[in-house]
Formats: sequence, structure tokens, C-alpha cells
Amino acid sequence: MDSSKNKESTKCGFQDSKLGSNDEETAELCPGFRDVDAFVKYGLGAVLSATKASAGLPQAGDEYDFYRSFPGFQEFCENQGGKLSHCMSQIMQQHGCRSHMRGRNNLTGLEEQFDLVIDANDVILERVGILLDEADGVNRSQQPVMPAGFQPPKIVVSSWNRKGSGSGSRSETFRLLHAKNVARPQLKFKEKVDNSNTPFIPKIFIKPNATKPLPSYFTDKQIHKQRPEDLDVPAALADFIHQQRTQEHVEDMFAHPYQYELNHLTIPESLLSKPDLQIYKPLAETKCSFIETLEDLVALNEKLCKLSEFAVDLEHHSYRSFLGLTCLMQISTRDEDFIIDTLELRGEMYILNEAFTDPAIVKVFHGADSDIEWLQRDFGLYVVNLFDTHQASRALNLARHSLDHLLKHFCSVDSDKRYQLADWRIRPLPDEMVQYARTDTHYLLYIYDCVRVQLLDFNHGQPGLLQCVWNKSKEISLKKYAKPIYTEESYLELQRKQKKSFNTQQLTAFRLLFAWRDKLARQEDESTGYVLPTHMMSKISEELPKEPQGIIACCNPVPPLVRQQVNELHLFVQQAREMPLLKAEIAAQTKKGLTPIKKPEVTLFGPHDTSRVCGGDHPHFTPNDLPVKQGILFSNEEHEMDDVQKTSGLIAPPKITLFEELETKNDEESLSVAQMKAKRINESFENPFRMYLPSNDVHVNKNAKFDPSSKIFEISKRWKLQSIEQQQKELEASRKAKEEAKDRAKKLAEERNKTKQSYQESLQNVTTVRQQAAESAKRGGKKRERIASEEVTELTPKPSKKLMKSAEGPRKTEPSPSDSFTPFDYSQSDLKVFGGAKSKGNTQFDPNRQGHDFKKKKISKGQKSNSGAGNRSMSYLAGKSERGFRHNWPKR
Repeated sequence: MDSSKNKESTKCGFQDSKLGSNDEETAELCPGFRDVDAFVKYGLGAVLSATKASAGLPQAGDEYDFYRSFPGFQEFCENQGGKLSHCMSQIMQQHGCRSHMRGRNNLTGLEEQFDLVIDANDVILERVGILLDEADGVNRSQQPVMPAGFQPPKIVVSSWNRKGSGSGSRSETFRLLHAKNVARPQLKFKEKVDNSNTPFIPKIFIKPNATKPLPSYFTDKQIHKQRPEDLDVPAALADFIHQQRTQEHVEDMFAHPYQYELNHLTIPESLLSKPDLQIYKPLAETKCSFIETLEDLVALNEKLCKLSEFAVDLEHHSYRSFLGLTCLMQISTRDEDFIIDTLELRGEMYILNEAFTDPAIVKVFHGADSDIEWLQRDFGLYVVNLFDTHQASRALNLARHSLDHLLKHFCSVDSDKRYQLADWRIRPLPDEMVQYARTDTHYLLYIYDCVRVQLLDFNHGQPGLLQCVWNKSKEISLKKYAKPIYTEESYLELQRKQKKSFNTQQLTAFRLLFAWRDKLARQEDESTGYVLPTHMMSKISEELPKEPQGIIACCNPVPPLVRQQVNELHLFVQQAREMPLLKAEIAAQTKKGLTPIKKPEVTLFGPHDTSRVCGGDHPHFTPNDLPVKQGILFSNEEHEMDDVQKTSGLIAPPKITLFEELETKNDEESLSVAQMKAKRINESFENPFRMYLPSNDVHVNKNAKFDPSSKIFEISKRWKLQSIEQQQKELEASRKAKEEAKDRAKKLAEERNKTKQSYQESLQNVTTVRQQAAESAKRGGKKRERIASEEVTELTPKPSKKLMKSAEGPRKTEPSPSDSFTPFDYSQSDLKVFGGAKSKGNTQFDPNRQGHDFKKKKISKGQKSNSGAGNRSMSYLAGKSERGFRHNWPKR
């Protein structure tokens, strides 16, 4: 495959040569090929044939090792490999790549060869892509834009950097002037740049125009010289040393050196009255001095001390420095302009404190919020009696508050902002950049007079509005520079600004990349945007590439330090991918202004489980208002989360209360030693039903459960004893219950036997029906007549169905057995029943009714008989059978 790639590169090289050739050239491109198309066709066929042939070679592994054992195959492979290596070396030399293909017999040499081939392929393919783009009309020239003289600006299709122009004129755009080969000015600084993760210490050691003397911490040279970052110690130890050294001077270190003077500063009446407008000199007629030596700086300071006001502006660079660099300072008086090379005079700029802190001299700035901090950080300069024209513009409610608008509004000057994004580290400075720097301060004093006049006129001649501007300017002078301090939670603020929801793996990658970027930026003195821009860091954290090439793919263009340390970044991504995959829930992060990301559902129950919810028991919670403890990351306020969980809790709380104890409000101070010990034991008690309760993230070491000296072992042993006693009690209770059940069963059996015996004894003295029939037969000679009294009927047990059927028929019931027997009179019976006709009376025989009652009572037409089937007559009806026919039930 390497040979195929090299052939393709050779093909592309010839194609490139065709692109550069003239159309009139008719000579052959190379021997045997008329033009590039013929060569490409032949080369493509060769590549396809080589690919097919390579598929027939023995595969790597046992098969290749087997063929390799034959001397002929081994010799053939070595010869062909040498030819291929020589061919590849020539192709790499042709394209200007490294081509030392040596040491192929050892393992490290083989890896080096692979690296050379990969690098060569990257270079060749990149060159091919550039040439193809140029052939298509896309210019990808990467020549650096050097600010040598005026060059026509390249028009960029955008909105933020386009100046509004009239019809017929071409719109002008801003330019980013930069140079790749600028020498780092940090290397020339006498005092090393302090990028350590420690608070900023003011650089001032002399306090001119002081009403209150400078604290001894700043004047003591020994303390001032001993700095922890100069020691070859770890960062943590350097921070500790720094804290120990500065522990006694904390109040002095972080106080503004001129706070007392600024608080007692009074604005004279002359500055609160309407001034006389002094027109500015034309820019071409004003002298401009470039200050780059100590003698010129001292002379400038003497001139400034004799003035009543001067204008100041700074040019800053922050891309190739961690803290930033003040590259230029412009100072303008009524008659002259000065440009100071602050990179060259960085260590001597403190001399200007004599003029900058003089309360009798007005220092005019525009938008001094950043300038005040830069002066403190780089030079130890402080400003007393400041006037900010930006604050005056805001007080006047102008349309815009930029310096560009003020120049147009008051001076009718169109400022050239094409160099606003230029790299001000460039030396020597081009004339265009010098003119741009002069413009920022040359007209500022005239603007200072104009805004004072308008502030007084706007307030009807009263100085209240002007005094307000002076007070706001004083507040800006009191600002103190603070270094960016890295903490373990610094990344959260940046992640919140991204407005992306990361899971635990992505958040871990973002945290590791943020820490790596901060550490490397401090070491190399580069900005975090140069080391790894935030949008690229967010992209890598979101994608979590599995290979280093994936990290490179997430960066366009690839930062140089990322390309150098891509393997280290890949290790961070792998470490993040090993984290358990959960959604990031940053609850209870009330500090840092973080928005908690809450879990929408409850883990114990399903989303539709409302069987245990009462309407009035719990307040209504939306799904986004349910705090969940399981997924909390980097939370230092677990007790606050517990309180929230008690108040708002789950919708369906668990009902297990066996091991819950009532809360007592006893103060810990009033508890005895034994009570405190018992309380600690109870707190260490592990609930056996913890698996059914919401997790409290309590982890108990398993080895502690088997250690006899631990409280967990004692508690578990006590729990086992209690469980055994409980089991014995339950067994004894069950045994007693069984015995009681047996006693009750015996009593019931005895009572049943007694009842049975009494029943049998009562039956012995009762004359049966057969005996009565025999006696009646002897007396009357008629077998079917019987006498049954009510007492005998009550005491006789229920006869069988056969006896009941045989006993059917009308009979009389005598009130007592002593009555004489009366034979049944068959003349009164309805004999038509046996002939098939229905009788009007009831056909059922009721032994409890008398003979005369039977004849009188009749059944209504729709009334059913309530007698059972066993009381029917055994006689069959003549003629028809009811089986198989429909019953003719009476109608209602």
C-alpha cells in the first residue's frame, strides 16, 4: 500500500507539472507518455494491479511465519523490500522530505520508517491539495502579512468589521496585522514575568506625591526580592512559601497604594467651571517624539510635571502572552505628542509615577477601565486625578460612546481603525501604525474641554453632572489588578458560558483539558486562546475522540502546542472515557452563580406510578423541581442538598420506618460521654433496608465488618444476636399457638360426642313409625292407617326420600297421641286426578292441614307451587310424557 501511495504521489506530481505547463507545449511529458492523461491512465492500472497482487501475499501471522521459514522466500522478501525502500527514499527526496530508510532489521528502525512514510504522505497530499485548489481558482497562499508600508486591505465579507461608506465608494475593512517571526519581547525583560498561580503583588516600591507613606512591605528590598516563583520547587510548595512570607503583610499587599490620596482628593473649582476651548493643532504640524531610552523618559517626566493636563492611551497585546503585554504608550500635550516604547523601557516606566500621581495634573483617558489595570500590572503606575471621556459621553447620552464617535462628533475626524487588531509587538513600527497611535491622544484634550462645556450646559450651568463624572473617574482609578487564579472549580464558570449540557465523561474531559491548558499557558507564557481555544476544547470534550487523529480533526486550524502534545491530550480523553456515564447534575451549586441541572424523573418509581400519592399529603412538584442526590458532581455542600431532599423529596416516599428514630432536639453540649458514644454508634449503624431507600452515598468498608475491633463488627454481631433471639421468640409463640389449637380441637370433639350420645339416648325411648304401624294393624286391622302426633314428629329424625314419598297423601294431624284413630274418607277425594284431568284444588298433599281445610283453599291461576320435587306424587299422568317437550308454564 505504501508503494501505491507513492505512485499516486508521483502521479499527482506529474499532474502538478501539467498545471504549470503552457498550452503551446507539444513535447512529450516523459518518455513513453504523450500527456498527463496517458500517464494517469497507465499509473492507475499499475496501482490496481499492485493492489490485487498484494492481496495474494501471505497474511501477517502464522501463515507469514511459515513461509518465512523457507530461505528462498526470506531472500526474495529482503530483495524486494530493499528495492521498495530505495524507491520510496527517492520519491521522498524528490518532494523534499526526510528519506533515511535505515535500520530496518530492528524494531525501533521499523517504527521510524513508518513515521517517515506517514510524514511524507502528509506533506505530499497537502501539497497536492493546495495545487488542486489553485487550479480551481481557490488561493490558499499562507504567506505572512507583513506590515511593511500600506497595502490594499483584503475585503472580508462580514458585518462587524465593515465601515459604512457612501454610494460609489469601496467599503473599507479592518486588518489583522501580524508577523510570525516576531521575537518574543518577554525574553528581554529584566524582571521575569510572574505567571504563578499566586495573587498579584503591586510592583510599586517608591510612592511619589504621598500623603500616607508606603507600607514597609513594599519598601523592604529583601522581602521584595525573595519571590517563590524564582525557586526551583513545585507549584504547591511555592504557593505555601508565598503564603508564609506574606502572611504578615496581607492587608498591605492587597490594598491600593494610593487609596488614601484618592479618597481625600478634592476637585478644584477651576475644573468644575466652564473652560475656554483650546483648538488642537493639525496633526502634520505637531511634533512627535518616539521615546525608547531612559534619558528621553526622564526628560519626558520633567515636561509632564510642569503641565496642568495631558492625555494618555495604551496599546496592548494579549494573544502571545498569558497575562498580556502593554506594548505602547501614547501621551499628548497641547503642543506635542509622545510615543513610548514600553517593551524597551518596561523596567523604568515607574519614573512616570511622579506625574501620574500628581493631584494637580489632570490625566485624560478614554475608557480607562483596562488601562488602569495594565499600568499597575506591567509598570507599577497609578493614576490620581483621572478624567474619563467615556464616562462623560455616557453622562451626555450620546449616540455612541467610542473614541471613534467622539472624534467624528467633536473634531470631524474620521479615524482609521484598520490597525485596531494589529500586532503592536512589531519593531520597528510602520508609519501607518504610528499615525494611528497618535490619533488616539492628539485630539483627546480638545474633546476633554468640549465635554466639560456640554456637561455644564446640559445641567443649566450647575456642576452636579460634571462632578458625577469626576467621581466615576475616581472609582476607576481605585480599581486594582487581579491575576487569574486557577482553582478546581474554575472550569465550571467557563462551561456554564458554553450553554452545553455535558455528561460525566464530557465534563471530566473539559476539566482535564482546562487544567492542562492553564498549566501550559503559564509555563510557555502564551494565552489560553493560543494554546487551545475554548471552542476547540469544547468540541474535543463533546466528541471524546478515540484516536489522537480525532483530536487533530476537532481543531481547525490546529494550534502548535496541541500538535506537539496530542498524545498527552489523548490520555486525558481516555481517562475521561473511563468515567461512569451519567448525566451531569450540579445541584446545590449556589455559589459561582451556577444553574443547577436537575434530573427529570424519580428513580424509585415509574413515571406513571401515582398509586401512593395523596392529593393533600404532598405539594405539587414539576419534574424539573425534583432534586436527586445520585448524580451530584463536585459538590461541597452535601448538607444543604440533604436539607433540600427532606423538604421537597420524592413524590412517593418510602414507608419503611422500622429503623427510623425520632428526631430529638438535644444539644450536643448537654449530652454525656456515654450518650455521645451511643450516638456515634447509632450513626454508624447500617440499615439493612438501605437498598430500598434513597441512596445517601454512604460507603462502609467491607473489611471493617470482619474486624473485631471495629464498631461495624460489634454492631453487626449485636444485630445477629438480636435476630437469633427474635427467631427463638417467634418459634416459641408458634409452638404455643399450635398447642392451644389442639386443646380447642379436643374440647370441640368432646362436646360433639356428648351431643351425639344424648341424641341417641333420646331416640331409644321414642316409638318408631314401624312399631306404631304394627300396633295400629293389630288394633284396627288396616295396614295403611297411621297415627302421628306432633311430639313424635318433632322427636323423629328426618326420614329418607323414599319414606317421604310413601308418606305423601292427605292425612290428619292429631294434637295428641291419645286421640282415637279415624279412618280416611275416600268419598271426599278427587279421583279424577288418576283419570288424567286436572283438579281445581291443589294436587300436593299437606299433612299439616285438616281434611276440610284442603277442600276450601285454592291456588290462583298465575301462582306457582312452592313444593319441592320430593313432595310430588309418585303417580304418572295418563296419556303424555313430559320428557322432550316444552313445559307449559303459567303466564303472568
